[in-house]
Amino acid sequence: MALIQFHLDQKSGIPFYVQLVQQVRRALLFGVLKAGDRLPTVKEVVAQVAINPNTVLRAYRDLEHDGVVISRPGLGTFVSATPPASMARDQYRSVRADLERSIRKARALGLDEDTLASLFQHVLRENSREVVA
Repeated sequence: MALIQFHLDQKSGIPFYVQLVQQVRRALLFGVLKAGDRLPTVKEVVAQVAINPNTVLRAYRDLEHDGVVISRPGLGTFVSATPPASMARDQYRSVRADLERSIRKARALGLDEDTLASLFQHVLRENSREVVA
């Protein structure tokens, strides 16, 4: 089983290859992926999210160009380095569990996805102002 499961948002306006790159970078940041982990093959990604193989290849090339992954012909694409600000997997799971509880509570109160996203962005911006100030 792959460590990362890709998901594409058709409505976001963000190119699919960029979404793939962002998801790999987030997985590194959150400790889901670490140095040496293998990314799904192009064929696996295409089967998972039904996109053109060239889109996956472009994402993997961009990641390789940035030094995030390394391609080993015949073996696959592997994470080459973990960013210094990455979270440990247990920290990721803990924070994610807290967020999931908050989302369930908000949904029980009748908030929809757009309202939740707006609220999250608002709180995130407010918090970043406090940290900077």
